[in-house]
This record gives sequence, C-alpha cells and structure tokens, in this order.
Amino acid sequence: MATQRQLLGEWGERLVAKMCACPKCKRPKTLRRLPVNFKCADLICDFCGFLAQVKAATSVSVDKVPQRILGAAWGPQAARMDAGIYFPLFIVLRCSRKSSIFYLPTDFQSPALFSARRPLSSNAKRSGWQGFTYVMSQVPDGALVRLL
Repeated sequence: MATQRQLLGEWGERLVAKMCACPKCKRPKTLRRLPVNFKCADLICDFCGFLAQVKAATSVSVDKVPQRILGAAWGPQAARMDAGIYFPLFIVLRCSRKSSIFYLPTDFQSPALFSARRPLSSNAKRSGWQGFTYVMSQVPDGALVRLL
C-alpha cells in the first residue's frame, strides 16, 4: 500500500508527463515515468532519452517554491555529484485544487543545493538509510522556470 507521500509523488510525475514537453527535444507527450525506485530519475523522454527528477510537495501557495524539499537517497545522489552528473528537476506544488510546475535545469545546480540528512536511527524500519533535502535558497535568482 502506497503512502500519502508516495501517492503525491506519483501524481506529480503523471502531471509533468501529461502537461510538459521534453525540455531537450521540445516534443510534447514524450515524457514517460520510469519504474519505481529507479535511482535519481523519474521520467525519460521516449524520443531523445532525456532524464529528469520530479519532486512533488504540498504547499500553502503554488506560486512560491518551499525553502527545502525532501529529496531521495543520499548515496546515489552523492556518487553522481562526485562524478559531475546532475539531473534536471521538476518541482510540482499542490495546494488544495491548484497546482504548479517549476523546472530547474542542471546548469543552475551545484553541490550546495543538496544537503545530506542524518541517517535513520537504529530503531527505524530502514536503519542507517540516509536521505537528502534540496536547499532551494541555493538556486540562483531567475533559474527556476514556471511551466504551469
């Protein structure tokens, strides 16, 4: 059974795939969801192979991106950053019946955008697992593009 957070994430992925053209090839309706737990990416363009990450969050306003957004597993993200690999990010916000989509290209991403969280305690179901958060204050002014 999926959690509310997982359902929100799936909804965000579906919304981006339905409403957004591929940022690379500009073709509409070519973004497809990747399998659950695919590392560091959620969507692929079935025409040009473009990969992107999607993060969905509830918000008090769909007009302003939150200061921090929960990411995923820190290990795979840190390894890719060490290799100089970043994935474009779609941020989907939902407030009541309204929603918005923001896009952050890789050109404006740096290690400062990613903050490792404390590993889960020994009592946790996934003891030792470590996630990260996106620190949105590290995004340069004008870098986020609102698509919806």
